[in-house]
Amino acid sequence: MLARKRFGQNFLRDQGVIDKIVRAIDPQPGQHVVEIGPGRGAMTWPLLKALGELTAIEIDRDLVPLLREQSVAHGQLSIVEADVLTVDFTALAQGRMLRVVGNLPYNISTPMLFHLLDHAPVIQDMHFMLQREVVERMAAPHGDKIYGRLSVALQARCKVEKLFRVMPGSFWPVPKVESAIVRLTPLHDPERERLAVPLERVLRSAFAQRRKTLSNSLDGVLDPVTIASCGIRPDSRAEQVSVEGFLKLAAAL
Repeated sequence: MLARKRFGQNFLRDQGVIDKIVRAIDPQPGQHVVEIGPGRGAMTWPLLKALGELTAIEIDRDLVPLLREQSVAHGQLSIVEADVLTVDFTALAQGRMLRVVGNLPYNISTPMLFHLLDHAPVIQDMHFMLQREVVERMAAPHGDKIYGRLSVALQARCKVEKLFRVMPGSFWPVPKVESAIVRLTPLHDPERERLAVPLERVLRSAFAQRRKTLSNSLDGVLDPVTIASCGIRPDSRAEQVSVEGFLKLAAAL
């Protein structure tokens, strides 16, 4: 079966890498694990063997019959045939905490991460394979040139851990970029969850034009006096402001 370019499919085929990812996830019976994009089941089968049951979200209808047929030998697999960006993870949780895993399509990885943040209160942790550059942006500290909206939004609500790199030859077809495994553990801090909407508004404006100072980029959002009252210089640029600083700006808004 050919990989679908429009779905950003690159199938993991290196058994050593698969085993390493599963060990990092450490699935335990009774946990409610959701796999995004199971593909041909490279990670699905070892996860299902450890868990006994698993929920998978797959957009490629041609893969679904194959997954259903092969799952019989491994455990109980529930498949949600949908675009992950349309899935209501809170409803999917059914009152249980979710563990979310997946080899995310690189072409929609950023909107997918923001979508999952909307459901952070019902998520225990997330383990993803992503383009290495995206993982580095996710974990970047303030002051780094790649620190941006994604870095702050994730770090404000999750512990972000870069685990290990995965070389292109571990996939078929072979991608042109390196990948990396990242672990996101939601902090479940009620105050930070409350600030999610104003934080997003601040971040969109602050990082829209990175060369502008905050007093200019946040014009119409927060005035210089309010910015200064948060302990932040209005002539600072967005990449110079820490996650905690942005949370203070969100609280002021």
